[in-house]
Amino acid sequence: METTNELFELKEKLCSVYENNRSLIAAGDLPFVTELREKAFTHFGKLGFPHVGLEAWKGTSLEKALSHNYGLSLVPIEEDVNADDIFKCEIPHFDTLLVTQLNGWFVHQGQPLRVYPNGLIIGSLASAMKAYPEIFNAHYGRYAPIDDNGLNALNTVFALDGFFIYVPDNVQVEDVVQIVNVVNFPKDIFIQTRNLIVLGKNSSLKLVQCDDSIDHRDSFINTVSEIALGEHAKLDHYKLQNKDDNSALVNTICFHMADHSELSSNAISLNGGMIRNNINVAIDGEHCTANINGLFLVGKNQHIDNHVFIDHIKPNSVSNELFKGILDDHSSGVFNGHVMVRRDAQHTNAYQKNRNILLTDKATMDTRPFLEIYADDVKCSHGATVGQMDESGIFYMRQRGIPEDEARVLLLFAFAGEVVNLINIPILRERINEMIRKRLRGELSTCDDCALQCKYQHNAPCVIDLSNIQLV
Repeated sequence: METTNELFELKEKLCSVYENNRSLIAAGDLPFVTELREKAFTHFGKLGFPHVGLEAWKGTSLEKALSHNYGLSLVPIEEDVNADDIFKCEIPHFDTLLVTQLNGWFVHQGQPLRVYPNGLIIGSLASAMKAYPEIFNAHYGRYAPIDDNGLNALNTVFALDGFFIYVPDNVQVEDVVQIVNVVNFPKDIFIQTRNLIVLGKNSSLKLVQCDDSIDHRDSFINTVSEIALGEHAKLDHYKLQNKDDNSALVNTICFHMADHSELSSNAISLNGGMIRNNINVAIDGEHCTANINGLFLVGKNQHIDNHVFIDHIKPNSVSNELFKGILDDHSSGVFNGHVMVRRDAQHTNAYQKNRNILLTDKATMDTRPFLEIYADDVKCSHGATVGQMDESGIFYMRQRGIPEDEARVLLLFAFAGEVVNLINIPILRERINEMIRKRLRGELSTCDDCALQCKYQHNAPCVIDLSNIQLV
C-alpha cells in the first residue's frame, strides 16, 4: 500500500477548513442539504482520499496530484464576468446555449437562472436550490453515493455551485446545451463542482461538457454530476477533455435511468495530466438503452483511468460499452469496466469492448473488463485487447506510395474513428476528427486550448479514403 501521509495531512486541512467555515459554506442550503453535508463530512473523515490499496484505485495514485498547497474558492473572485471574455468557441456555425463556470462558480452577469419559453431552466446550482426546492428534494444527493466514496463525500461537503439544467415533461430541446468549466486562479486551486441535470418524461436534450484551462497553475478538479432521465427521456451527452499537463481531473457522472429512457454518452480525452472518469449508470427501468463510449489519446507522462459501472437493476434493457485508447511516450492508462446484472434483470443484453494501442514500449495499459451476472436469461459479453500498430497494414500502405509516418497516422485515425463516428452532432464530429488528426501528428501535444477552441488554422488533409482502412 502506498504511503499516504500527504493525503492524510490534506484531509485534515480540508476538514479544518470546513469546521471553521460551516456557516459560510451552508449559508444558502436547504435543510436536507445541510444535513447531507454533515453526513458527507463524517464519511470523508472516515474514508479520506482513495489510494492504490483500494481495489477500484489500484492503477491510479492521487498522491502526486494532491501534493500541492491548494487553495479553495469559497466565494466568487469576480462577480461581474463576461462569459465571452473567458471562453470563445471557434467551431464554425456551432450555435449552442452556452453557460460557463469559472473556478467552480457559475458566471451569470446578474441572471443566475435562465427560464426559456418551453420551460427549460439552465443556470446556477446554488440559485436553483432556492428557486426549485422540490426538484432538489427529489434528486440532489440521490445518485452519487457518499458512504463508500471519499471523493464524492468531499464534493458533497464543499459543493457551493455548479450547473443546473431542468427539462420539463414533453419538452424536446432542439439547441445543443454547452456547459464549460474554466480554471483561472492566481494560485493552485482545489475545485469541488456539483452539477444536477434532470430530464422529465418524454423529454430530450443534447449536452456538451467541456473542461478548459487558461493558466498553467496546478489544479485539482473534483466534479460530481447527477443526471436523471425520466420515463421515455433521451439524452445525447458528450464530455470533452483537453486540459494542460498541470491539471488533475476526477470526473464522476452518475446517470439514473427510468423506463424506456435512452442514453448515449461519449467521453473524448485528448490531453490532461491526470484524468479519472467515473461513469456510473443505474438502469432502474425496463426497456432502456445505454450506449457508453470513450476515446483517449495520451502521451508524455499523462495518465487516464476510465472506471465504468453499469448496473442493470430492472429487466429487458440493453447496454453497449466501447472504449478505445492510444498511448504514446511514457503515458499510462486504466480501463475498469464493470457490468452488473441483478437477479431480477432478466432478458438483459450487455456488451463491453475495450481496445488499446501502445505506440512505445514504455507506455502501459491495464484493462479489466468484468461481468457480474446473477440472472440466468441474459446475453452478455466482454473483450479487451492491448497491442501495437498493425505492421502489415503499414507495409500495405507503403507499397502504394504512402510515407510510413502518414500511414501510421491514417491507421490510428481509422482506429479512433469507430468511437468518433458515434457522435451524433455532425459539426462536433467533424471538429473532433480534425483535433484528433492534429493530435496524432503532434500538433496538439502542448496545446492549452479546449478541444472546441483550437487556434490552429492549417489543415491536415487525409490523402486516401479512410473508409477503406480497418484496424481491429
